[in-house]
Formats: sequence, structure tokens, C-alpha cells
Amino acid sequence: MRFWKMNGAGNDFIVLNNLEEHLPVEQLPQMARTLCERHLSIGADGLMVVDAPTQGGDYRMLFYNSDGSIGEMCGNGARCICRYGFENGLAGETQTVETTAGIVTGKRIDRRLYRIRLNDPTTVRLDCPVAVDGVTYACSYVELGDPGIPHAVVPYANLRQADENELRELGRAIRWNKAFPKGANVNFYEIVGEDLLFERTFERGVEDFTYACGTGTGSVVTVLTLQGKVSGQGVQVDMTGGRLVIDAERVHARIASLYLTGPTNVVCKGEVTDEDLMIQM
Repeated sequence: MRFWKMNGAGNDFIVLNNLEEHLPVEQLPQMARTLCERHLSIGADGLMVVDAPTQGGDYRMLFYNSDGSIGEMCGNGARCICRYGFENGLAGETQTVETTAGIVTGKRIDRRLYRIRLNDPTTVRLDCPVAVDGVTYACSYVELGDPGIPHAVVPYANLRQADENELRELGRAIRWNKAFPKGANVNFYEIVGEDLLFERTFERGVEDFTYACGTGTGSVVTVLTLQGKVSGQGVQVDMTGGRLVIDAERVHARIASLYLTGPTNVVCKGEVTDEDLMIQM
């Protein structure tokens, strides 16, 4: 079983080509749990599987979080899989990718830089405060695509200097907060300059902070653009793993289109020989 290991601004993934491997879909959640375990296998934030298109796209992207749960879509993952698709002859420099949350279009800017149109915001609640241990935190809520990828957007002062453990516990509490029936990715952010943000995302399915989150950055910029706090054009978002750029087109009180641009990295290519996985399968 051949694989690629890729990352987009530190958000890392294992990529399998099911057009060649013909793996039963029901086995993919267990494969994700096994292969994404960092100390026992390859290690990654998620597993991405290329499969045959069903809606006229170039190919279909199946995404599984490291805990085996299905992800509706992953922005940095989609950028990486667009590079995979281009370099493996599945699509041209502009491509159409089918995801659980809807169609995503991607464009190759250069060898490592890729830009995608994220799923459009389908739900936006700018004022959605959440209470944790008797403290109320300012919060907004965004869903991208349909079914929507849920994101809580939370301002946090001095985010770079925040205590990691305290922030993690707060992220976990908001992620499971009853205000979000299907859970939420929690995006803490701080505005540090003109159209410049710093962000940390606690991701559901990973249940910890990741080095970057593409749909998270898109959700944060959606909120701040509608609030008039950023321009929406070329907004730079720094995360632990690097910098992503978001362009949000505002039309009156909604975001009509949302684009994510950032780097990709092919870390390694190889053959899966994980003996624990072979026993499980």
C-alpha cells in the first residue's frame, strides 16, 4: 500500500490513492486511527483518501480525523490533495475536488503554493457567547459547506504568551459546549496588525491543537470581515506551522466567496508496512 506524507503549514496528512488500492471504505476509520498514531505508526492529523468522483469532479476526497471520525472537509488537506492530484496526473493546474461538505476548487500557483476556494459559509452567528466554569467568553459561530464544518471563533488577548495547558482545557470545554450540538473546532485569535492575525485551533477529531487549520482561518476571517475588523483581502494568519492567506469577498452582510492560499510540503513517499495495521485488517 503506497502512501504520501504531506503537510500544509504544519497541518499534516497521510494520503492514499484508493483508485489504485481498492480499500474497503468501512476499513478506513480504523486505518486512520492506526496510521495517524504518532508514536506507533506514521503519524498525522488526518488520513486523506483519493477515490472515484460521483458528482463530475476530477476525484473525490475522503477525509478522516486521527481518531477515525469522518471530517466534512479540511482546507489545508484540500490544498495538499490538489498538489497530489496534479503531480499524479489526476487533474490539471485547476481542479475540482468532491468533498463531504461540497465541491472545492483548487489552483496551483507554483510548485509548492496552492489556493483553494473553501466551502461557502452557510451559517454565521456573530454574537454567540459561551459560558465555561461561570465565565462567559465572547464567541462567534461559523459553518462552512453543507453539511457544515463547525467553527467557534474566540478572541484571546496575548495569545502567543498563553499558558498551553490552560488554553487546551478552555479549547476542550468550548469544543464540547452544549451551545454547539455537533461540537466545534475552536479557533482562538488575536489581531496583531493591519490584516494580520495570530491563531491557535483546537480541532475536534484530533482533540488537541494542530499546527494550522485552513477552514479555521477562513472562519475567523469571515467573522472579522463581517465585523469590519479586517479588510477581507489578503488577510495573513500566522499559526504554529506557518502563514496562511485568506481572501473573503463580502457582499452586503454575507461572505460570497472564501479563498485559502498557503504552502504545501511533500514530506515523504513510501510503502505502508505497519504490522499492527495488517493484523487489524
